[in-house]
Amino acid sequence: MSTPGPDSVAPPAGDMRHPRIRQALRSTELLVGCYAALSALTLVAIILLRHHPDLVTDAVWVRVSIVVATSLLMVSFAARTRRGHSRSYLRLRLASGIMLSAIAVILVLPGTFPLWLKAEQGVCGVLLLGVVLIVNGKRMRSAFATG
Repeated sequence: MSTPGPDSVAPPAGDMRHPRIRQALRSTELLVGCYAALSALTLVAIILLRHHPDLVTDAVWVRVSIVVATSLLMVSFAARTRRGHSRSYLRLRLASGIMLSAIAVILVLPGTFPLWLKAEQGVCGVLLLGVVLIVNGKRMRSAFATG
């Protein structure tokens, strides 16, 4: 009979110093940071392209504004999660899942958004999928387990 590998053993609950937890937290911050940077760059792009109504619609302004705001909140949640704040961890789990779901809806809605924004949102979705997988994984959940 073989012993479990290091990936199958979760760190003790609340052990934020465990190397695998620290790596998961770093990866989460990196993914969320990339999501926020891409969102900010998209806002800059729509400001520069604001006189092209075929590329920048009212729906684009609303969507990008929401994405930028939530991405900045998620940066805050990720930073506080890394410091061990369980409420921020919960907020990060919820926000990343909700935003990933919203992106999936945007990608399948026909005609509501221009193709360039759907492509940008697809990249954001991939970044957030990584966040969702990490923060909902066994290691992270056990690190923030209460009781």
